[in-house]
Amino acid sequence: MSYLTDEARAPFRREADGLPGPDSLEAIVAQNPTRRTLLRNGLFGLSVLPVMALAACDDTSGDPSVTLPPNPTPTPTPTPTPPPSFAVSFAAVAANQNDAVTVPAGYTVDVLLKAGDSVEAGAPYTGSFPTPAVAEKWAGGNHDGMEYFAFPGVDANNRGLLAINHELPDFNILMAGSYNAATATADQKALALSAVGISVVEISKGSDGKWAVQAGSTFNRRYTGNSSYRASGPAASRTSGTIKGMLNNCSSGRTPWDTYLTCEETMNNYLDLSQPDPDYGWVVEIDPRRELAQPTKRTAMGRFNHENVAYMTNSANRVAFYMGDDTTPGCIYKFVPAQAYSTTNRAANTDLLDNGTLYVARFNADGTGEWRALVVGQNGLTAGASDPGNVSQSTTPPPATIVNFNNQADVLLNCQSAARVAGGTVMDRPEWLTVAPDNKAVYCTLTNNSGRRVIDPANPRVTNLHGHIIKFREEGDSPLATKFSWEIFLTAGDPSLASGGSNLVGNIVGDTFSSPDGLRIDPQGRMWVQTDHSVPGSSGVAGRTIDQAFGHNAMFFIDQVSKQSKRFLVGPLGCEITGLAYTPDLRTFFVNIQHPTGNWPVAGQQPRSSTIVVRRTDNQPVGN
Repeated sequence: MSYLTDEARAPFRREADGLPGPDSLEAIVAQNPTRRTLLRNGLFGLSVLPVMALAACDDTSGDPSVTLPPNPTPTPTPTPTPPPSFAVSFAAVAANQNDAVTVPAGYTVDVLLKAGDSVEAGAPYTGSFPTPAVAEKWAGGNHDGMEYFAFPGVDANNRGLLAINHELPDFNILMAGSYNAATATADQKALALSAVGISVVEISKGSDGKWAVQAGSTFNRRYTGNSSYRASGPAASRTSGTIKGMLNNCSSGRTPWDTYLTCEETMNNYLDLSQPDPDYGWVVEIDPRRELAQPTKRTAMGRFNHENVAYMTNSANRVAFYMGDDTTPGCIYKFVPAQAYSTTNRAANTDLLDNGTLYVARFNADGTGEWRALVVGQNGLTAGASDPGNVSQSTTPPPATIVNFNNQADVLLNCQSAARVAGGTVMDRPEWLTVAPDNKAVYCTLTNNSGRRVIDPANPRVTNLHGHIIKFREEGDSPLATKFSWEIFLTAGDPSLASGGSNLVGNIVGDTFSSPDGLRIDPQGRMWVQTDHSVPGSSGVAGRTIDQAFGHNAMFFIDQVSKQSKRFLVGPLGCEITGLAYTPDLRTFFVNIQHPTGNWPVAGQQPRSSTIVVRRTDNQPVGN
């Protein structure tokens, strides 16, 4: 969540395709290409032995002779192409406060899509403020989570669809002055709402290796705060029949059937106060290829300040979706659909997210954990339930409030309250979650909580200014588990801040950072962390800003075993680093630069949130 979001909503608050699996034939061959030759020869390469020509006996010539065919010249065995290395060997970049994107030597950065660029046909931003009709076709602002999708039968390493979230408008290119929802004109509201939602763009790689948006593609589409959406699931009847807009699209996720899950990180429409609150705070499912249902808010997954969605599957095609509530404090959830998904018929999964069980995580002091079902009639979710409130933010417990959970719609609409009643642990702003490819770990970034006053084992720091990352493992490595074990993976901070107190130091090995936010484990099991410390902000030591302590927000690789941290990318002035997607070969990374404030990405123009492309100049996988 951008700190700009907090400022904007505060007055109105009332929330690629991956590589084949490690045991697949493709993965085995990729690791040892000679396997392909062995398989081919073993099945189809049986040679015919040469037949020797025997001369007949000659009564007059003595001993019979045998004529052998000449030895054939052997065909040289081709030297197999070595598989690409996914070892992380880049030279870490230094922390800095440059107004540029800094990457390691041997890497390039290209800007792919800026706020105000054309997505649908129309004139892009050129320095003048737009009309609402023009802005509705632009890429929105504050680029956040995103996912890369393949076309069936097309090499996804060269062409695909990119779906990008827009959390907040880049107001500086939309209108003069500041935006006030209470006094905004109809045109001002339309402009603001045009710049949230998502963009879907077809992109492809040119012969020079550079990626570009394919203008005029029929797949290019804006879904904005002015568009219409439907709701489905148990709480759909409590929303408007046709919902105006989605907004505060923070991070995102996907389903195993390749639809996009975009997350509303607000529970009210603070850009247009005339809209009813129950219409917002949902996960919205969208098919980038537009083959399945229209964009749908899936109410069974709960209403809160959604950050992202990450999924875990098993061999029976059962799936769990993990979600964080980016609230100070908020809980961690998972949703398990009632049925398995189909791998052969996408249409059969159209309404799979409408039926299932929503759970909240409880982190026990002994390192065990429980998933408590948020189902009416269970775990205290009844009429007259007592909500203890946000008990972490004050040493004096707040007064409990009475909440009536009369049906499942009540539970889903008041999900934050239901989670506390059920005994869920209130965490320090749960943001991104990610699942290891082997299902043996799930991680969640707890960005920070400077207001925490009461600690617990999973949130061990009062005034948690720099945040931490928690790791848990499902019982049996199963998405259907109702128990898990957990540990704190790392605490953020820097030893140079020790004069401000031990809470500021952390235990990072290597390059230090504050406020972990974006988080993703790629298909090769490599963890990437992106940061979102407030700009400007305090490091916790008087007279020292957070940028002076850590440099600009950045992206890091962290080894899951040694916990060694290496800084991979540093952003320009004022920005947050967020969003991570990649091509299946991991040779192309897409990263979002949100709300820059300096002279980036185009010198002499207004700063604009943008999606960038990061590649190695030698076409090897990123990270090598």
